[in-house]
Amino acid sequence: MSKHVYTNDEVHELVKKENVHFLRLMFSDLFGTMKSVDIPVSQLDKLLANKIMFDGSSIDGFVRIEESDMYLYPDNSTWLVFPWGEEHGKVARVICSVHMTDGTPFAGDPRNALIDQVKKMEAAGFKSFNIGPEPEFFLFKTDEHGNPTFQVNDHESYFDMEPGDAGEDCRRDIVIMLEKMGFSVEASHHEVAPGQHEIDFKYADALEAADNIQTFKFVVRTIAKQHGLHATFMPKPLSGINGSGMHINMSLFNQEGKNAFYDEKDKMQLSDTAYHFLAGVLKHVRSLTAICDPIVNSYKRLVPGYEAPVYVAWSASNRSPLVRIPSDRGMGTRLELRSVDPTANPYLAIATILAAGMDGLENKLTPAPSVDENIYKMTEEERAEKNIKNLPDTLHNALKDLKTDTVVRGALGDHLYKSFYEAKTREYDAYRQQVSDWERNNYISQY
Repeated sequence: MSKHVYTNDEVHELVKKENVHFLRLMFSDLFGTMKSVDIPVSQLDKLLANKIMFDGSSIDGFVRIEESDMYLYPDNSTWLVFPWGEEHGKVARVICSVHMTDGTPFAGDPRNALIDQVKKMEAAGFKSFNIGPEPEFFLFKTDEHGNPTFQVNDHESYFDMEPGDAGEDCRRDIVIMLEKMGFSVEASHHEVAPGQHEIDFKYADALEAADNIQTFKFVVRTIAKQHGLHATFMPKPLSGINGSGMHINMSLFNQEGKNAFYDEKDKMQLSDTAYHFLAGVLKHVRSLTAICDPIVNSYKRLVPGYEAPVYVAWSASNRSPLVRIPSDRGMGTRLELRSVDPTANPYLAIATILAAGMDGLENKLTPAPSVDENIYKMTEEERAEKNIKNLPDTLHNALKDLKTDTVVRGALGDHLYKSFYEAKTREYDAYRQQVSDWERNNYISQY
């Protein structure tokens, strides 16, 4: 998407030209759920003056009721007009950051956390942190009331096409809508599991990429609903098939606009910057997992046998490690973190990944040797010999790692960390108290 920063006059022109009647002011809660305040276009000047107030006490992870008044500051690079729903006049959206009544950025706004990390990266001499996400999702049929069922809408597999792929029309309409909204869609295809799809769009700088992920999810759900389907980004909605990930491709660019991860003289054509950054991500990845795989269900995906990463290792020559180095070099040199899933709050995920990598750079960390064989086929002893550790296998264990990681916690800040940790601990405790069908089926007769 274009990163043009509209002037206030240009915003007025856009609204008038497109016959916009309503403005949707969007922001993210602690868990990455997009929230919005809708206002009539008559309030545009008030918005552009940063005077739109809302009650923050009703938003997950924000504030207590006695300190609830907050302001929405629009980011003028995020204006767009939705290409649907014109019967009552068009709707334009802008993504906002949350500020306190004194004008300071709110420490509990995930978008502000990412902005802070980008500023630290820029202070270290880099121009941008480019992110190319690969979000996957499932399409399920809905019942007569429009509620989601657990029936997939096809029984196809990787790269299959119609007539078997009943999601083809829906996926095509999603792509059309994304392109109307300024996305540069690079690929769209059926994924491995029945009912599973992937749409890849062009990389962008960190903040824009996070905004794009949020917009993408909104469009996917909206268009799926129009097709009588339910789109879900739940990592593992069904047992026995592959889950949905959101691989994150990343690269740092220097002030001259060159890829700081590339060095043609190195054996692998990777720079010291790339190696240090990689080492930082690997060092902190167990605590990053709490942020990048933030729900109980995330850990049903992170198991052997379904292509998701389980072990902490990296490689340029196979797809089983946690971090893969794709074959592109030059401007396309990048690291691909394969553990992230699409339930992650993209602002927090990208902020903490960036902080981990920058810690590796600051301390000149060196990664362990690459693992160029299939880790899934190794024995436990062989993995131990190569010092290959496991990712956390539950949300509870990931939170334990997060609790002791000052770098990742620092990227969140005290407010976001405490809110996140407390909420996710409650979530895991609630899950732990439930008795599943699997337990009843396996134990009730035996014991």
